[in-house]
Amino acid sequence: MTVITDQLTNHPSLDTFDTVELARAVEACLEAAAVATMCADACLAEDDVAAMRQCIRLDLDCATICTATAQILSRPAPNGDVWRRLVETCVRACVACATECETHDRMKHCLVCADACRRCEMACQQLLAVAA
Repeated sequence: MTVITDQLTNHPSLDTFDTVELARAVEACLEAAAVATMCADACLAEDDVAAMRQCIRLDLDCATICTATAQILSRPAPNGDVWRRLVETCVRACVACATECETHDRMKHCLVCADACRRCEMACQQLLAVAA
């Protein structure tokens, strides 16, 4: 059991979420946010920064959306469908970021980012599936 799982389990107003899947999604979002931020920074250190412009933008968008998603999911009290729309947006941001990073397969930092984004995508999709 992770600290996040433990904290979610002890929430006095937990909605009907599957706690394990919710914790996985929060952890995956936090990881993707950090890794995408690091990827953007690494892209800025590349020799041809102009060629990395789209990757940097998608990295930063993904990091921002993943951070917001983790924050909302960390407050699992009943909140209607707001969380669902944000998780769906997070999936789309992760797909876009991973797809772009995969085109830079000679750059290890982009491949690491793509992997983290794909894990986040899957964790968010799984949360949506069990919360349906």
